[in-house]
Amino acid sequence: MTKIMMKLGRYSFSVDTAAYGRFERSAAYRWAAQERHGREAALQYLGPGDETVSLSGVIHPHFRGGLGQVADMRREAGRGTPLLLVDGRGNVLGRWVILSVAETHGVLFNDGVPRTVEFTLNLRYFGRV
Repeated sequence: MTKIMMKLGRYSFSVDTAAYGRFERSAAYRWAAQERHGREAALQYLGPGDETVSLSGVIHPHFRGGLGQVADMRREAGRGTPLLLVDGRGNVLGRWVILSVAETHGVLFNDGVPRTVEFTLNLRYFGRV
């Protein structure tokens, strides 16, 4: 049975397929400057800003999962819909959109097929519905 590390929409990240080795999450918060006469500006909290996630890892297509895994990520991105992100512990992280998918092929076989495919997937929080 495959242990799922994370699921984004229909796409599953696992050791048997695309295992991410790095998970980065960033959250911004919005503050506006309110100008005041004869004093420094005061800051007013406006609420949460952008929240992003970056997943990066290595796929070994000859081991398991095959060469089509990054294409599957691109297909999921191309649907143009917010995707539910759930971690391997069952925590629902909300709906996210895929901003970009990048890949690098390395250590090639004689016919040009990669032994490793490094990938980076950048996500942005869609917001509450």
